[in-house]
Formats: sequence, structure tokens, C-alpha cells
Amino acid sequence: MKICVLGLGYIGLPTAVMLASAGHDVIGVDIKQDVLSAVGNGNSHIDEPGLDELLKEAVYSGKLRTSSAPVQSDAFIIAVPTPLNGKSAIRNPKSEVPSADLSFVKVAATSIAPILRRDNLVVLESTSPPGTTEEVLVTILEKESGLKAGEDFYVAYCPERVLPGRILHEIVHNARIIGGIDSESAERAEKLYSSFVKGEIYITDARTAEMVKLAENTFRDLNIAFANELSRICHRLGVNVWEVIQLANRHPRVNILKPGPGVGGHCIAVDPWFIVEKAPQEARLIRTAREVNDSQPQYIFERIKELVGDIERPKIAVMGVAYKGNVGDTRESPALRIVDLLKKNGYEGSIYDPYVEGYESVEGVFDDADCIVLLTAHDLFRELSPKLISISVRGKIVFDTKSLLDREKWESAGFEVETL
Repeated sequence: MKICVLGLGYIGLPTAVMLASAGHDVIGVDIKQDVLSAVGNGNSHIDEPGLDELLKEAVYSGKLRTSSAPVQSDAFIIAVPTPLNGKSAIRNPKSEVPSADLSFVKVAATSIAPILRRDNLVVLESTSPPGTTEEVLVTILEKESGLKAGEDFYVAYCPERVLPGRILHEIVHNARIIGGIDSESAERAEKLYSSFVKGEIYITDARTAEMVKLAENTFRDLNIAFANELSRICHRLGVNVWEVIQLANRHPRVNILKPGPGVGGHCIAVDPWFIVEKAPQEARLIRTAREVNDSQPQYIFERIKELVGDIERPKIAVMGVAYKGNVGDTRESPALRIVDLLKKNGYEGSIYDPYVEGYESVEGVFDDADCIVLLTAHDLFRELSPKLISISVRGKIVFDTKSLLDREKWESAGFEVETL
């Protein structure tokens, strides 16, 4: 098939590469010229293990080409961003509920409509509020093309379900949900995805598939919020939350997640708001969980203030600004919000993150630091020598928000170790 993939980001590019590897003729579309230039030359602009090699093979074989606009194809896959409107609502939970910004989906649909032909398939992969496929995508395509969805062309929703750092494996082996606007649309989408997906493919309707994607990430958000709230309660009561969680999880039907500095990434920190937007009166627990997790960076900042309260002009050394361990992805990273709070409140600071451009060097990061704050669970941080670090610091306080470090080793080097 000739397939046009709109959006060459974290999901669109790996999807385009996998489709090309499966033998399809793929045209990758993006509005950013630097992305088109990089991909067109076989270079990935995304730091994802194994992607560079597969991309080069796809480009050099001629199976993957790039374009600044969609071209006539058998199928169109839309994998564009769906960020939040009202970003201030994330920072201030009492403000208006943020809503989904569907402008990129609308632009993509509008660009496809003039070249849409009979028997074409259009698949939306972008995480969206329930009803987006039928109420937004189909409406635009029908209005602009003059064709009838379900009769002249086919439409389905197929959300991504991958983890950064494991995208290439999971995009192939994870189960996929395909929701069609009708049975024929679902079947055609299933045939397309089965050309490279080895995991189970489950068929449903579009609205259900949209809700499934949101439910998956909201489930995680709720559980993380419980862990974060539990950590605050335990801190107030003088109880070790990590031991509480470890022992509670010995129960065969309990699986409490770990607390941390907040929730980041392109999914969990955003998607639950799409449910709240659609059902604000019913989604009370979901909204509360979002507010708990969105307020966690402020809570971490207040804890840092307590730790250095007696120090004049304290310097904070931050370990990790990526939103999760062992990747360089900083999208919606709570660590960046904590860094921002430190700067706004006049704290001097330095940052070390071996995965994030601009912060890869550890040289000088700990010099004269009064407090070291670990915000990201990079495995490389375990290899740091507290004895060597103790030579350059001014104060020996470590705030390990991920409970990653060997407490005994750091304490033996003279550090006071604090955790959530």
C-alpha cells in the first residue's frame, strides 16, 4: 500500500519506519523543515534505541520519503500532537479545567480532504477526547471532500501504546485496539496494522477505542496520585513510605506504585484532563488525582526549602530533568517545573542529566552545593561516588525523591539522606 503518515514525532516516525520495513511505500509528512531534512537524510531527530538504523534502511531503500504536505495515498495515518489548552491550569489546579487542543488534528484532516479518494482509509492515532474521530475528523473529511465516511472512504481510531526507550519493540509486539466508525473501517484498519503488528489486535468502535486509551493512562495517574499522597501522609506521621509500600505490596491483591516528584510525559500528565473535559461532573476522582500529581513539584520545592532553610544563599545541585529514567525526554517533566520554582525563588543551581542535551556533563555540578536533589531515576546515578562528590560539596544533604541511591553508601560518606 501507499501510506501517508502525518506527523513525524515520537509516534509517527517509528510508525512510518515500521510500515516501510513491512514493504509499504510510505510518505512521512511534517510541518517542521528541520524534521523533514533530518528524516529525509536517514537521520532520526528522536533519541530512541534502534530507530536510526531502521530509518536509514527505510530511506535508502526508497520505501520512506518525506513531504511537507500529504499526497494521494491508499491510507492516511494521523499522528499529530494533541496538547492541552490552558496550560496554566496545570500549574494552578484551582483554575479552569484545561481542554484538548485539537488544532493539529483539524489541520491534518483539512490537508487530507482535497486528495481523499474512494476506498481510502484514514486512521487517527493521536490521543483524543472521546468523540473526536466521529465529531471532528469525519466531519471535516466529509465536508471538505464531498465523500461519505463508511461508504466512500473508511475511518478508524488506533491509539499508540508504547513506552519511550522501548518504542520499536512495543509498537510491534504490544496489543493494539482498533476502533472503526463501522465494521468495514475497522476491518480495513486491522488489515493494515497486521502487516507489522505481531501483538493481538482487538476490534471495537471508535469512541470506545478513544476511551480505552484515556482509561489506561488515567489508571496509572490515579495510582501514582495515591502513592504521592501516601508519601505526604507518611512524611507528616514520621513513617517510611517506601517500607509501607514494600510491605503492603506483599498482599496478593495490592500493587501500589512508587511516589516521585510528579508526573510527566506526553500521556499520563495530559490524557486524564480529556476525560475531565468531557465529563466534568462525573470525573471528580480523576480531576483530584491530576491536581495531586500536578501539585507535587510545589510540594517537592517546599521540602527543599525546609532542608536548606538555615543556609544563606543555598546552591542546589539537581540530578535529572528528564520525566523518566534512562531517556532524554523532558516533555511535561515535573523536574523542569521544580527547577523553574528554584530559579523564580532566587536559588542558585546546577543540573546534571546524562541523557538531556545541554546537561550531560557532571563537571562542576556539585561544586559548593548545599543540597543535592535527585529528580529522575537514571541508572547511571547509582554509579556516582558519594565519597568523591563529598569533596566538592559545601553541604552534605541529599534529597532522593525516587529512592534510587544506596542510602548506606551515601550516609557512610557523611551525607544526610532524605526521601519522600
